[in-house]
Amino acid sequence: MRFRLLSLLMLIGGLPMSSRADDPPVVPLWEKGAPGFEDRKDEKETHNPKTGGEYTVTNIHNPTLTVFLPPKEKATGAAVVIAPGGGHRELWVMHEGENVAKWLNEKGVAAFVLHYRLGREKDSKYKIDVHALQDGQRAVRLVRSRAKDWGVNPARVGMMGFSAGGEVVAMVCSNPDKGKEGADNPVDRESCRPDFEALVYSGPLGIAREMVAKETPPTFILVGDDDNAAKWLVEHYQALKKAGASAELHVYSKTPHGFGLRPNKSSRPVDSWPQRFLEFLDAQGMLKKDGVRL
Repeated sequence: MRFRLLSLLMLIGGLPMSSRADDPPVVPLWEKGAPGFEDRKDEKETHNPKTGGEYTVTNIHNPTLTVFLPPKEKATGAAVVIAPGGGHRELWVMHEGENVAKWLNEKGVAAFVLHYRLGREKDSKYKIDVHALQDGQRAVRLVRSRAKDWGVNPARVGMMGFSAGGEVVAMVCSNPDKGKEGADNPVDRESCRPDFEALVYSGPLGIAREMVAKETPPTFILVGDDDNAAKWLVEHYQALKKAGASAELHVYSKTPHGFGLRPNKSSRPVDSWPQRFLEFLDAQGMLKKDGVRL
């Protein structure tokens, strides 16, 4: 009887049966499903358990943002859309997503973990440079459109991407637009250009041999020197500086690919990287509160 009553209350409140009061909200990028794939919006993601309490996500047909908001008394107005990696075959949403989002919340930064469509998953109908890009652009627009609801300054919305997620971020930064003035959907009226970007051991798509300009958003680059990505990320930093863009580069010795942020690891030099990113945000003026830099 108690279970039936709880189920009824959940249905009345519009909550999914699996939700809990402490779960972060999950917001679809498009209310009616992704354009051209509306008929797949009700297909469920697959969560694949891994060792150490981690899991990956596959079968993404209705891209979403998982919303992590800081306490109001800490909020700086800065926001980061986080794109986890996984080779465009899966998403590692813990050490390259939710762990980072929770850490940023503690520092007063809103974070939104993006579940984007996977172009290299088996039998995928999606293309990285079309659909993953589209999801990244829409995510930035959506955060700006809900800025008042989420306590975000629409002029301080950036992106962070890990590995394949870094490619999504780089492509979004290379394909900005101001939105469509007068569009029926208010989300479409917003700009998709991030105010800053963080490329964490990013793959080469959108980076290697790509043209950059002085107008490229301020860029934070992080990689280990035992990672093949170091080559194109160092070259990307040099290209940004040559173009006159603002950029910051961190290369950690004896560090391989995929370190992310794991709460149970804190003794390596690279484990302090979130603090370096926070300092980058501060230097870019993203952490001002009531006109005063924190």
